[in-house]
Amino acid sequence: MALTSILGAIGNTPAVWLDRMVAARGLEGRILAKLEYLNPGFSKKDRAAMGIIEAAEASGALVPGQVVVELTSGNMGTGLAIVCAIKGYPFVAVMSRGNSPERARMMAALGAEVVLVDQAPGSVPGEVSGIDLAQVETEAQRITQARGAFRADQFGHPGNAAAHEDGTGPELWADSDGTLTAFADFAGSGGTYGGTIRALKARNPDLRGYLLEPEGAAVLAGQTLRQPGHPIQGGGYGMERLVQLSGAPVDGYLAISGEAARDTARVLAREEGIFGGFSGGANVAAALELLAGPEKGGVIGVIICDSGLKYLSTDLWP
Repeated sequence: MALTSILGAIGNTPAVWLDRMVAARGLEGRILAKLEYLNPGFSKKDRAAMGIIEAAEASGALVPGQVVVELTSGNMGTGLAIVCAIKGYPFVAVMSRGNSPERARMMAALGAEVVLVDQAPGSVPGEVSGIDLAQVETEAQRITQARGAFRADQFGHPGNAAAHEDGTGPELWADSDGTLTAFADFAGSGGTYGGTIRALKARNPDLRGYLLEPEGAAVLAGQTLRQPGHPIQGGGYGMERLVQLSGAPVDGYLAISGEAARDTARVLAREEGIFGGFSGGANVAAALELLAGPEKGGVIGVIICDSGLKYLSTDLWP
């Protein structure tokens, strides 16, 4: 089937049963991994980018030719660069220098203007904290005002979670033939978890949702912020409230270490041939932990959020 533009390739990603990994660890149950890295921008954020832009067009908040601005760890920016290129909007991506440089280069290749913001004193490259994100937010606000731009606002715009409620959730349920008993997802903006769990609960009210955060930064679970820096890029910023989670039921919280996310991403590549990033590794690590505990014998859905190609400069790949 020929598409009229690359936007038609966003969504309807395949899902894969991770039966090899589960069996190798002697666990009971199944894990279904949705391969969101097979979107055109190599991440799940393509869905949110298109959802936000199309909602803004429909409401009149975004007018033809207007500049679009957004802060990003790289994935949302890549999705917006693709959508804006097709629709004719100049796009400015504002990103911390703590994120992997591959992301900035990809956004620039797709036509985005990339503004890199220095990390806060004492921050570690590859570990973007909430303080670093706050500095990026300040610069994004300045550019938005200076250019009369539309702010995509992935942390606040309802088009983010709606894209997953309308797409990711129903697709994941259908991919599992209606067998899912749980869903686990790492908290970034909260849009994927918020939208997906609402869609899944609508189909099976007994399905349980688990929200994941990094060890030492599990503030959504009510813990004290002890370790703001961690290698799981794109989330875990230590924000106590995420708008995208409003009205989204959470049945349990899990804290995943950067080491567990890293090791599981490597195993996922070697054992299943799935080349994902840190957050995908965190999601699978959590699902394995759940099968070993409260979800023994269950069927858990997870997202492989982005591609391992975006981390070649990091310690994810030895």
